[in-house]
Amino acid sequence: MASVTQQHIQKFHKDGFLALEQFFSAEECDSMRRQIQGIVAEMEVPPHCRTAFSTREEEQLQAQGSSDYFLTSGDKIRFFFEKGVLDEKGNFLIPKEKSVSKIGHALHAYDPVFKQITHSPKVQELGRKLGLERPVVVQSMYIFKQPGIGGEVTPHQDATFLHTEPLGRILGFWIALEDATQENGCLWFIPGSHTNGITRRMVRAASGASTCVEFVGSEPAYDDKQFTPLPIRKGGLILIHGEVVHKSELNSSESSRHAFTFHVMEAKGTTWSKENWLQPTPELPFPSLYT
Repeated sequence: MASVTQQHIQKFHKDGFLALEQFFSAEECDSMRRQIQGIVAEMEVPPHCRTAFSTREEEQLQAQGSSDYFLTSGDKIRFFFEKGVLDEKGNFLIPKEKSVSKIGHALHAYDPVFKQITHSPKVQELGRKLGLERPVVVQSMYIFKQPGIGGEVTPHQDATFLHTEPLGRILGFWIALEDATQENGCLWFIPGSHTNGITRRMVRAASGASTCVEFVGSEPAYDDKQFTPLPIRKGGLILIHGEVVHKSELNSSESSRHAFTFHVMEAKGTTWSKENWLQPTPELPFPSLYT
């Protein structure tokens, strides 16, 4: 791993993102991929994904089951699927390892391989160079971006989903476990867009509402020309400021684009919003990044 310099840190503050090639070794990437293969092999499809759609009422129960499954995934290892991979009985139309969209949101806490990566000395050292005093890990995800069907991720800011008072306390660590290219759906950023605050928040809906979360505010229309692609090779790390605008396109290639990503919050002098979908639990308070 190349050492991170003050120039790197300045560039991060200017752009709102920073690519660090070869931060992790090929072996570290392969160990994460092997671990996830084992997890997928053991995976059971959650019941809410299996129910056949029939009546309107069952559809609402289905959506509720799905939203509960998501809302209570903060301290668990759970599975989220690409659209159209299950038939109406909940059976896979394609091999199950090709059907998963992501696994979240507590791999960093409960899986030994992902825990070791998240708290690795080089990540902790990077946190210190960024001036983080009391960083805690709030969530993690393994993202598959499956060949041909890996869906696009529309322009967004992570702070829309992970809101803090004040803003500017959320930082994403995005690790390429395979080469991320323009063909297979690499990340795109609007440089400097992390300085304008946020325009939209996802909040927990009032109990009894038909959906579990709702959006307050709206995402502005972004001009495609403002975005810069950020391809990165296997083992590369992208640091993502909580308010930088980024997206990824559909994966139309024949190769997947696996990534492991986790979010860190500077807890010193920061309030985590009670309205965020993700909440720490007695079983899993947000663990300190520094161990």
